[in-house]
Amino acid sequence: MSDIPHIDGVLTADEVIATAEHLASLQLPSGMIPWFPGGHCDPWNHVETTMALDVAGFHAEAERGYEWLADIQRPDGSWHNYYRSDGTVEEAKLDTNVCAYIATGVWHHWRCTWDRSFLDNLWPTVERALDWVLDHRRPDGTILWAVEPDERPWDYALLTGSASIQHALRCGAAAGLAIGDARPDWVEAADHLCRMVAHRPDVFEPKDRWAMDWYYPVLTGTLVGEAAEARLAAGWPTFVMEGLGIRCVSDEPWVTASETAECSLTHAVAGETDRAIDLLSWTRRHRLDDGSYITGIVYPREEWFPTGEHSSYTAAAVILAADAITGASPAADVFVPRHTLA
Repeated sequence: MSDIPHIDGVLTADEVIATAEHLASLQLPSGMIPWFPGGHCDPWNHVETTMALDVAGFHAEAERGYEWLADIQRPDGSWHNYYRSDGTVEEAKLDTNVCAYIATGVWHHWRCTWDRSFLDNLWPTVERALDWVLDHRRPDGTILWAVEPDERPWDYALLTGSASIQHALRCGAAAGLAIGDARPDWVEAADHLCRMVAHRPDVFEPKDRWAMDWYYPVLTGTLVGEAAEARLAAGWPTFVMEGLGIRCVSDEPWVTASETAECSLTHAVAGETDRAIDLLSWTRRHRLDDGSYITGIVYPREEWFPTGEHSSYTAAAVILAADAITGASPAADVFVPRHTLA
């Protein structure tokens, strides 16, 4: 059995288990994991939550989560953006990053369990999803953010989404190699996205206000080395509320535990362990007695936002950050970059 992440004074192994138990309690009989009881679910955050369950050893629950996605995948390989707890579609838009992320999750589950039957079973789902994503490349090789169900495409690409997609493509390619079905075209597409992020950031829709556009290229290994260090240093004064956490947007005092945990994970990936631990310790303000995490806090009033909300993806991000810092699970290095930019 894998070790459970434990960081003295920040997050104990027992607390990780309590948080995973909370996440498992949210899972519906279908396998879907909503944001909160009675809430909706989007496939990207659903995958992040299943990954956290695997870190804590809840492998059966994680597998049920992936099987739910396989069950509801559209024939073209995509998923809708939001699903209600009863399984109906809440938002029909098809988001390329949302659809790509299953590849990251499936590779993560394989690394945690080495369950070949699971990988064989989910491989067609992953392949359909990533091929659908790459069907939405623009002439410059970047990938459209979204498509309407009537197949009308949106007309721009996003930096955060592209960074996450390139990582998912690499995870999918690694899964393919594990079962003897190589997809070098996915690696080539990922390499191109990395070059575009590094050298042509102007091709992406400006989203500088959002913290994710700051740290996601580093979290996903899209930027490495000196470029990664420079990006993290440049954004720190803008997005960090010292001792409190990461602003989700640069112009508001809204600290979210998910962005704070993901930024912690980013610094762990970059080898800045002490800073990663500090960031993760700031999420303690969001932790509730049942192991759940308040989504956001507005300062200086210290009000929850959204009011009363604690979210599954927030708790999941905390577990994944703790795992990246400690190296506890076999998949703790899933975000460590394995490429060099040209």
